[in-house]
Amino acid sequence: MVEIITALRKSAVLSPSRLACLAEVPTINLTQGCAHGCVYCYARGYSGYPGDGQVVVYANTLEKLRRELARKKQRPAAVYFSPSCDAFQPVAQVLELAYRVFEFLLGEGVGVSLLTKGAMPEEHLALLARHAPLVRVQVGITTLDRGVVGRLEPYAPPPEQRLAQIGRLTKAGIETQARLDPIIPGVTDDDAAVDALCTELIRRGVRRIAASTLFLRPAILQALQRELRGTALLDRLLQPFSSCRRLGIHAEGSTVSALTPAMRETIYNRIRAIAERHGITMRICACKNPDIATGNCQIAGQWNIPQASKEQPKLFY
Repeated sequence: MVEIITALRKSAVLSPSRLACLAEVPTINLTQGCAHGCVYCYARGYSGYPGDGQVVVYANTLEKLRRELARKKQRPAAVYFSPSCDAFQPVAQVLELAYRVFEFLLGEGVGVSLLTKGAMPEEHLALLARHAPLVRVQVGITTLDRGVVGRLEPYAPPPEQRLAQIGRLTKAGIETQARLDPIIPGVTDDDAAVDALCTELIRRGVRRIAASTLFLRPAILQALQRELRGTALLDRLLQPFSSCRRLGIHAEGSTVSALTPAMRETIYNRIRAIAERHGITMRICACKNPDIATGNCQIAGQWNIPQASKEQPKLFY
């Protein structure tokens, strides 16, 4: 049971991100907390996380956004949803707010970029489809195994529903990618499982994926140990981290427990090879892998944003 808390946002709606992948676009969190309840959710370690089972909905988001956008001398090409929540949570208030915010931005000619695991209502899909050139979507999906998904992402839609949604998005002409994040060694990175996933993605029009392996913060580890206590899944998940290392990542200016560089490179090379056999290209998130990757995973998509005279970053390690 999720407790919905309505609050008024005091800080700015449009926020810059520390992530290199989001350096060119402002971000919006419609909520703090997320009703999907993903056990590995990175936001559990963020300072604004409201606690398990709680979702804070910012009721004045659209009102503040209108004022902020009106004051800007140069409007952003696009806005990203969301660094620490999902715009398509199974919560009526969140879905209604998402629709109104998307409708406003798209009506103003501002692009909407989003990452979601959630179920997109037909009215939202129709709205995005009407403005397809201004929309970029990444759908989070890491495995077709319903048992694993049910334990790690308990209130998110099952894999087949996300695949169907990907198909509807690409059919509507919306630029759609898949995001394999987090890849969990020993759980979701089996060659046959990745091959099966890529088979389904290419069938639905996906030509690009972004990927990163799981990392751990204390809050994430505690959630995993609590929710998966006594299961073989927990043992499989934690075993590769027995030789983990501390890694500074470009998010919240923090350090995390990550797989060794050699382990991550081996996993990425295997998955990239499988994806390429299906005609799918893969990018690695440098924000989460700064020791082995540079550039960005284009989590917000590609936009025609004027650049200063700087050397373009490499996109692959």
